[in-house]
Amino acid sequence: MVIINQYYLVLFLLICACSGETRNGSSADENQEIIISRSAYKNQLYGFWLGQCIANWTGLITEMDKIGGNGKDGNGAGFYTRASWGGPDDVNMWGSKSFSDTIDFFFADEGEIWGADDDTDIEYIYLHLLLDHNTAMLTPRQIAEGWINHIRKEEENYLWVSNQTAFDLMQTGILPPETSDPANNPNYEMIDAQLTTEIFGLLAPGRPGIALKMAELPIRTTARENAQWIAEFYVIMHSLACLNQDQGVRDRLFWMADEARKHLPATSYSAKMYDFVKSQYQSGLTWEKARDALYEKYQVRQEDGYEWPSKEPVCHGCFAAGINFGASMVSLFYGEGDLKETIKIGVLCGWDSDNPTATWGGLIGFMLGKDGVEKAFGRKFSSQFNIHRTRIGFSDGGIDNFSNMAEKGLRVIDQVVTDEIQGKVDKEENVWRIPQDRNTAR
Repeated sequence: MVIINQYYLVLFLLICACSGETRNGSSADENQEIIISRSAYKNQLYGFWLGQCIANWTGLITEMDKIGGNGKDGNGAGFYTRASWGGPDDVNMWGSKSFSDTIDFFFADEGEIWGADDDTDIEYIYLHLLLDHNTAMLTPRQIAEGWINHIRKEEENYLWVSNQTAFDLMQTGILPPETSDPANNPNYEMIDAQLTTEIFGLLAPGRPGIALKMAELPIRTTARENAQWIAEFYVIMHSLACLNQDQGVRDRLFWMADEARKHLPATSYSAKMYDFVKSQYQSGLTWEKARDALYEKYQVRQEDGYEWPSKEPVCHGCFAAGINFGASMVSLFYGEGDLKETIKIGVLCGWDSDNPTATWGGLIGFMLGKDGVEKAFGRKFSSQFNIHRTRIGFSDGGIDNFSNMAEKGLRVIDQVVTDEIQGKVDKEENVWRIPQDRNTAR
C-alpha cells in the first residue's frame, strides 16, 4: 500500500510540474502564463506608496548635504558614514538644514498625513492621467496639459532641474519629447526622469517591454541618453518585481538589476558605473569605501566619458543622473534587500540622497507589501497622502490615501493587461492571466 501511495504522489507531482501555469508571479517557461492575484497586488501597490514615502522623507534630511567637490568646501569633505546614522544633520549645499536636526527615519503616524514630494507627485499625476484619459499610452498633449493643470507656475513648485526646464518649454507650446531635446533642454541628463516614471513598471507586471513602451514618452519628457537609459533601468526592475516570489528579496533584486543592466548600452557610462559598483561590492569592500571609490573615479577623475562635473561646475554635476545612479547602486547592493538597511545606506551615501532611497523604498516596499513594510519597522503608519503639498487641481482638497491609490493602479493594470498585453482579467478568481514574455523567464 505504501508503494502505491508513493507512485500516486510522484504522478501528482509530475502533473503539477507540467500544468503550464505559474501562480503568485513566479516565472516559468515561455509557454506558461503569469497568474497574479489582484488583491495581493493591491497590497503590494500600497506597500510601494508607503515605502516610497518613508524613504523619500528620510532621504530629504540629508539631501544635497554631501555633493563632492574639492573636499574643502564643507560639501565634499567628510562624506557621511555608517556611524553618522542617528547623529546631527549637516547643512546642505544651499547653507541650510532640513526639517530634522538628526539623521534618522521619518514617519507619519496614524492620524497624520504624508506630504507629496517630487519623488511621488509626478507619478501620482501620471496615474491620474492614465485613468482620466482611459488609456495606457499618454500622448504628448495629454502629458503637457496634465503638467500645466497640476503644477504651480510660480515657486515653490517643487520641480527639479530638467523637470523645470521641460515645464517652462511646455508653457511656450513645446510638447514632449521635444521638451528633452538637448537643443531645447540643457538639463537632459539630470536625474529627473528617475523620479517620475518608475511606476510604469508596476503598471505592466512581468512585462518590461510593455512597461518601457508606456514609459517611453514620460521618460523622454525630461531625459535623453544616459538619464533616459537609467530611468528605463528602473522601469524594467519594477516590472520584474512580481516574478520569482518564491525566492528571497535579495536574490530577486540582484536578478532584476542584472536583467535591467542588459538594457544599458555597453559603452555608456551608466553601464560602466553599474559594473564598477557591483565589482566593489563583490570585492568585499565596505559601502563607504565603494562610495568613495565611485566619487574618485567619476566625479574627480571623470572616467568612462562622465563629464558632468565639468559641464555643471556649480555643484560638480550633483544633480546628474550618473553620479546619483552610482550612489543608488551602492545602496542597492550593500542593502542586500533589507528595507531599513537599504534606506540607511542611501540616506548616508550622498548627493541627491532622497531620490535613490525613494526608488528602493518604493520597490522593496512593493515586494514586501503593506504588511511587510509595517513588519520591517514594527509599527503602523498613516495611510493618508496630501498631493496638494506640491501639486494642484485634484479633488477632495488633494487628500488621498494609499488604499485608493493602489485601487487606481489596479484599474490601470486591468486595461494594460487586456489592451496591451493581450492577457485576461479573470473576475471570477480576481486574478490577471498574463502571457509570459520568454525574454524575462528565469
